[in-house]
Amino acid sequence: MRLFVFVILLLGTVGCSTRLSFNTYCNPLDLGYRFALDEPSRREAADPSMVRFKDTYYLFASKSGGYWCSDDLKQWRFIETNQIPTEEYAPTAVAIGDTLFFLASSNEKSTVYKSADPLSGKWSVAVEELEIPVWDPAFFMDDDQKLYLYWGCSDQRPLYGVEVDYGNGFAFAGEIKELVHANPLEYGWEVPGDYNTLVDIRPWIEGAWVTKHNGNYYLQYAGPGTEYKSYADAVYIAGDPLGPFVLQKHNPAMYKPEGFAAGAGHGSSFADEYGNFWQIGTITISQKHMFERRLGLFPVFLDEDGTYYSITKFGDYPKIVPQQKVNSFEDIFPGWMLLTYNKKIAVSSALDSFPASNMTDEDIRTYWAAESGDQNEYAMVDMETFYEVYALQINFAEHNTTIRGRKKGLHHRFTVEYSLDGINWEMLADRSGNDTDNSHVYIPLEDKVLCRYLKVNNIEVPGGHFAISGFRAFGKGSGKLPGKIDCFRAERDSSDKRSVTLSWSKADNAIGYNICYGTDDEKLYLTYTVYENTTLTINSLNAGLDYYFTIESFNENGITPNERIVRDFE
Repeated sequence: MRLFVFVILLLGTVGCSTRLSFNTYCNPLDLGYRFALDEPSRREAADPSMVRFKDTYYLFASKSGGYWCSDDLKQWRFIETNQIPTEEYAPTAVAIGDTLFFLASSNEKSTVYKSADPLSGKWSVAVEELEIPVWDPAFFMDDDQKLYLYWGCSDQRPLYGVEVDYGNGFAFAGEIKELVHANPLEYGWEVPGDYNTLVDIRPWIEGAWVTKHNGNYYLQYAGPGTEYKSYADAVYIAGDPLGPFVLQKHNPAMYKPEGFAAGAGHGSSFADEYGNFWQIGTITISQKHMFERRLGLFPVFLDEDGTYYSITKFGDYPKIVPQQKVNSFEDIFPGWMLLTYNKKIAVSSALDSFPASNMTDEDIRTYWAAESGDQNEYAMVDMETFYEVYALQINFAEHNTTIRGRKKGLHHRFTVEYSLDGINWEMLADRSGNDTDNSHVYIPLEDKVLCRYLKVNNIEVPGGHFAISGFRAFGKGSGKLPGKIDCFRAERDSSDKRSVTLSWSKADNAIGYNICYGTDDEKLYLTYTVYENTTLTINSLNAGLDYYFTIESFNENGITPNERIVRDFE
C-alpha cells in the first residue's frame, strides 16, 4: 500500500568507509533538563510545544526556566528568560507574521506575550488578560489566517475550542465549544495505569493540539495521566477547526507503552524545513516525583486514507535526522541495534538497593548508584562478544541530589573507554571538560569502533552519587539473527473488549519482540515492545473495533520479520 509519509531520512548506508554520512538522535532527547524548584530534587520537562519561526525551531516545555532553539533538530541551545512565565505548565506558541506569540497555563489570568526576536529572550505583553483563564492551551493558525485556541485538562471536563480575533486583543470570536469528552468504557487507552488497568479511576484528558492536512483537522489529545507508561495521544478528525470531531479509527495515534523510555503523550506535531512531520511528546520516569518527565521525538505519518499516526517502533533507539523529504519509515532507522541488554556489569561500588544490573535492564525507572560521586567510581559492561559500536547513550540518574533549579557549574564530567580484552583500554569519548548540564547524553561516534568492553569513568557529578539508569550501546553484530516465531495467538477478552492477550513461541537467539498491530491488516501502525517474555496483555484497544497483529523478533544482530498476521476475532 502506498503511504504518504512525512518524516526523517536515511541519507545513505554505511559501506566500506567507517565514517558516517548522516546525523542521528536518540530518545530521551539530549537536552539540559532543569532540576525542579521544589522537593524532591529531580529533573523535569513535559507538555512540549514545538514551532518553527524564521527558520529556527523553538521548543517550549513545562517548568523549564526558559526554552530551547535549534537550526537542525540536532543541536539545541537553551535560552533562559524571566520575561515570560516559564514556571507554568504546558506552554504554547504561534507565529503570526513576523512575531511569535506565547501563552502558558493559568487558573487565574491568561496573559499572551510576544517577541519578534525570541533568540534574544526578550518578550513583552501582547494581551494582558484573555476573557477566561485557560489550562493546557494550544494555538492553531488556519490557512485563511483565522486563529483558534484550544484548552482543557481535567478528569471531569472536556476539551474546549474557540476562534480568537488576534487583531482585536485576542478576543473570543463566537461561542466556546465542547470538543472531546472522555470515554474510557469504550477506549482502553483512556483507562489509567501503566497498563490501563485502573478502571475505577477517571482519566485525565488534556493537551489538545490541532494539525491540518488535506482539508482535515486532526485534534490530538493526551490521556490517561502523565505519570503512566500508557500516556499517549489519540486523534479526532473534523472538516472544520471547531468540529464536530469524529474519532479516528486508528488510535492512540502516538503511543509508546514499553521499552527503555515509555510514554508519548501530551505533545505537539510540527513540520520541519523539508515538509516532514514530527511529534514531540512526554516520556515518563515518575519515580522521584510524579512529574519527573522527559521529552521524546517521533516520526509522524499520513497514509493515503488520511490516517494520522506516529511509528514508535525502536522509539528509544537511534534515528536519522532528515536532510530532505522522505518516503518511508524504513528510511529513518539506521539498523543500529541495542548491544548492552542484560549484559554483565562490573562497578566500582554499589548501594544495596541500586544494583549494577539496573543499568542494562532497559528500564529508565531503575538505576545503579555508586557509594559516592567521587572520581574513582566507574561502570564497565561486557557485551560478551565483539560488536561494531556506532553510538552510546548514558542516562544519568543523579541519586540523592539536593539541587534546585538551573545553576552555573552543573555538569557531568566523565570519560568512556573501549577494550577488546578488558585489560587494554582506548579512549572513546572524553567529556572530562564538559560544561553542559545534560543528563541523557547521546554520543554518536564519528567512526564505528569494534570492541567487547565499554567503561564509563566518573570525574564529576552535579551532586549526589554517580548513578546511571541506562548504559546503552548501539551498533551491529555479525552473529545469528533471531529465529522466526512459529506460533502466535491473539485472544480478545470476551468480557472486556478493550483487552487482548497475545502469546507466542520463543524465538531462538531473540532478546526481544515487537508486536505490531492495528484495526486494518494493512495498517499495523501501533507497536508494543517486549523483552524476553512470550506473553502480553494489551488493555488499550477500542472496544468497538476488531484488530490485527503480527510479531517480529530482534537481537543485537538485527530483526527477523514475520509475515503472518493474526486476528483477534478468529
